[in-house]
Amino acid sequence: MTSNMMNRSFVLVSRPKGMPVESDFRLEDTPVPNPGPGEIVIRNHYASLDPAIRGWLDDAPSYLPPVALGDPVRASTIGVVEASNVDRFKPGDWVMGLNRIEHYSVVAPDDFMHPIDISLAPSPTAYLSAMGAVGLTAWFGVNDVMKPEPGQTLLVSGAAGAVGSMVGQLAKLRGARVVGIAGGTEKCARLIDRYGFDAAIDYRGKDADALSGAIGEACPDGIDLVYENVGGIGLDATLMHINPYARIILCGLISEYNSAPYGTRNLWRVLVNTATIRGYLVSEFVDRFPEGSRAIAQLVSEGKLVFDEHIEEGIDSTYRAFMRLFEGSNQGKMILKLI
Repeated sequence: MTSNMMNRSFVLVSRPKGMPVESDFRLEDTPVPNPGPGEIVIRNHYASLDPAIRGWLDDAPSYLPPVALGDPVRASTIGVVEASNVDRFKPGDWVMGLNRIEHYSVVAPDDFMHPIDISLAPSPTAYLSAMGAVGLTAWFGVNDVMKPEPGQTLLVSGAAGAVGSMVGQLAKLRGARVVGIAGGTEKCARLIDRYGFDAAIDYRGKDADALSGAIGEACPDGIDLVYENVGGIGLDATLMHINPYARIILCGLISEYNSAPYGTRNLWRVLVNTATIRGYLVSEFVDRFPEGSRAIAQLVSEGKLVFDEHIEEGIDSTYRAFMRLFEGSNQGKMILKLI
């Protein structure tokens, strides 16, 4: 490493009020420091842009501390070790971890940081999509938390997204009937034609009553399992169709990330159906990430699992790419190519 190497970072400068605006961030150039004791320097090649990042921008209690003002925005990245003072990480190693949106990250490796073998993947970016945090969220959520059984009906919200599309496919492999909710005819068609869902519901242009009616038509025998990524009126409409002892896995609430909490109106349906709502974070399974990545890679190689990526190039494109998540204009897992 040389002291004159420069790093460009995507930095948070003000807390977003509702939907983030470009002035909430800035691009900042600083020298890359040499690693201290117990630290490594990573040259980040790709960063994962996920809805969860929005929650980390608020100064509010959560499962991770908020991004501090003046700090680069946190994100999962994959890259190559440039310099190391840690025995288990060597220069040239590919690694995945929860780092920052910047060209170089100087970090003390934690539980989220581990080496990756890019020869196992169709491309390195698979470690940010199918074999990365989103794929692992689906893998452990389906196989360890939800455990769908043949004949059960599963409803997935945000079904055309990176997590939802994999949840549906993995549940189908276990024999469940899978119905997805997505925005627009194109995404609904992709749910059925590419991901193998049994039915798709377009939420656009529907209020809670209309959406409830569409769910009832698609799920005439009710819903046994819910994989919830969106919240808001969609969750309210879904609760009107749950069966006794239904299980709701709460993975995300993207419809509420840029507004005041919606406040679910139909929780009484959970009570009268003795149903269960279970919050779920993939960090519960961090010690099993390599196991999950290998299992997903095997399914991909066998043609039993497909995934899509939407890659935007350049750190200067970060804000525009991030906002695609909330516009619904991305066509696959949102990834930023940094080099």
